[in-house]
Amino acid sequence: MAFTDDGVRAKLSSLNETQDSIVTVSQWIMFHRRHAERTAQIWLQRIKDSTQNKKLNLIYLANEIVQQSKIRKKDEFLRAYDPIIVEATGAAYKGSSAEVQHKIRRVVEVWRQRQVFKPPIQEEIERQLEEFDRSRSSRKPALGGSLLGGSSVPPELSSVAPLATTLQKADVYAKPAIATANEEYAKLTSPNNTIPSPPMHAASLAALVKKLATAEGAVTESIKARQSLISGLEKLLETNRSKLASEESQAADLRSRKDAIESRKREVEDAILQGLSSAETAAISAAPLPMAAGGAPPERPNIEELTPPPMESFTPVGSPRSDIPDDVFQGRASVTVVPDSVAAPPGHSTISTPETRVRETNMHPGADLLSSLTNSRQDDATANGNYGNRSGYVSGTYKKRKMSRSAAEEEFAAFAGDGDMDGIDADVGGMI
Repeated sequence: MAFTDDGVRAKLSSLNETQDSIVTVSQWIMFHRRHAERTAQIWLQRIKDSTQNKKLNLIYLANEIVQQSKIRKKDEFLRAYDPIIVEATGAAYKGSSAEVQHKIRRVVEVWRQRQVFKPPIQEEIERQLEEFDRSRSSRKPALGGSLLGGSSVPPELSSVAPLATTLQKADVYAKPAIATANEEYAKLTSPNNTIPSPPMHAASLAALVKKLATAEGAVTESIKARQSLISGLEKLLETNRSKLASEESQAADLRSRKDAIESRKREVEDAILQGLSSAETAAISAAPLPMAAGGAPPERPNIEELTPPPMESFTPVGSPRSDIPDDVFQGRASVTVVPDSVAAPPGHSTISTPETRVRETNMHPGADLLSSLTNSRQDDATANGNYGNRSGYVSGTYKKRKMSRSAAEEEFAAFAGDGDMDGIDADVGGMI
């Protein structure tokens, strides 16, 4: 097909976003590299007249043409695009969506990394894109712009919006650098790759080191930008948490006020239905509200819990002690009455009231022994003729007293009275 302006326009019109379409059209244009300047002018005009997606496809086409020209060392298209690439890139970037602009920035970054254009041209392209970004962020949205899909940033996010933009740019620069470094690394380290001469191999390794360093630097910048964004988001989150606590307190305050007013409204309505006078209704309205404005609801009173009394309260006083063993017997509770009979003195009646001595059982241990000893002395004194403190007693009188004896004494008395002990030696008797 011969080269004509209409033929170039037809090729550009048939261009789509697929890789095959871009490669096919670029090969046809490069075949007619003698008409590079005319082709570049038609391409520029097509960018100005096309839609957003078409503009992006035309940028991809120019990228393919200039990179293949640089690889093949054919400078016709590089010289043809140098004077128009800044204007064409700005025309494609301006007015496009954020997604399209992001993709255009990736292409521009590839140009920088591979040094497709001269440094002044590359810097001019980037400066123009930065101006478009600043003008878009400083432009005030039209009436209803936020409701109709405007790109204005809310004031709450104004502190993190620049950080997000910086991260986006760093990401745009990093992805192509990483992709290029990985591609070159895979080619150079592939087992199927033919190792060139040592000088060429050393040059390839040096170029790969440079690309890896560039990719590493791009990733480092992306990391710094992301860390800054995370720090800004954490501060924004903390600020919103404190505001949330304040708003929750305000909501509780307003809720309490609303409940108090509703209670007062019901009281006034009840007063109207009951036919109360204006003075009584006014007294109801003048009464303090159940809850003061801005105050907290009253605390619930402390109520004593209904717990059962301890089991000790059911135990009667004076209960038997459980620590007394069963084999211990207490003393006798009875009272022993011992009659004392004495002979009547001369000249007196034989009828007399017998004396009785009461022995308490609760006496101190050993009191019985002392009492028996005392009585024995009194009996001995009476038997010997010594009068006690009873007046009118005569000589020869004595007092008989019944005394309790032990089991051993009873047994001895039984043997002593039967005469069986007569004739026994005194020493043996003493032993018995």
